[in-house]
Amino acid sequence: MARENFNDLQAFVIVAREGSFTRAAAQLGVSQSALSHTIRALETRLGLRLLTRTTRSVAPTDAGDRLLSTLTPRFEEIEAELAALTELRERPAGSIRITTAEHAAHDVIWPKLAKFLPNYPDIKVEINIDNQLTDIVAERYDAGVRFGDQVAKDMVAARIGPDMKFALVGTPCYFAQYPVPQTPQDLAEHNCINIRLPTYGGLYAWEFEKDGHALKVRVEGQLIFNSAEMIMKASLAGLGLAYLPEQMLADDIAAGRLVKVLEDWYPTFPGYHLYYPSRRQSSPAFNLFVEAMRYRG
Repeated sequence: MARENFNDLQAFVIVAREGSFTRAAAQLGVSQSALSHTIRALETRLGLRLLTRTTRSVAPTDAGDRLLSTLTPRFEEIEAELAALTELRERPAGSIRITTAEHAAHDVIWPKLAKFLPNYPDIKVEINIDNQLTDIVAERYDAGVRFGDQVAKDMVAARIGPDMKFALVGTPCYFAQYPVPQTPQDLAEHNCINIRLPTYGGLYAWEFEKDGHALKVRVEGQLIFNSAEMIMKASLAGLGLAYLPEQMLADDIAAGRLVKVLEDWYPTFPGYHLYYPSRRQSSPAFNLFVEAMRYRG
């Protein structure tokens, strides 16, 4: 295959990945008509239809899927090797894309990142807050951050935070209206603020443990959020009980704005870990980022 045809293959990968000629053309910096011509020329040379086009979307054919699965890891390896060339620069440089849960972004990653970035002005970090377990390879993230027990075994993982406990809290005003629960089963009589987690297929079942006995309780209430910050705000407003990471609630508990209940039922969760594929070619910028995030105990 002629050397210039590798550009056509890269164009095909981007169109297939984006599912849109418009978005792919914008990413490549070419016109949509020029990109369509490139793909048609590639299909003609191969004698195969690679993409199925409709008025609303673009999707790979069977042949296109096969070619995409072959090309994608190879282009990723090339991109990683090019990024590794930053070792030849005086200052580490590059872009790092991270997907993480909301609490980890606010309380674990951000304090360390705020100290890290001023020392490395050529390193760019993109953080996407998402409560579901994103496929970091398919979505082209450099790394993800989740609890240690949520990290797949084939990933390299670095602990970035201590083990955690959740706390069940409400305001003094709330407990002036409702009796303090004595067991997790008592939560059936309370207005509980739910969180919706796509990974769990719906509402999160609150997890408790005592004397080696684990218990999951599905609670009810007037409010459902997909944001821990909003759950905390609602609880502080006296609108119900919240079950959130204790670290997130520490200031309000210490100030008496929130009261902990069922304290002997809190399980310990593995701390947050930053994880990435074992086959990833690490750049100096990425290595520095991992070390800056690493939990020191």
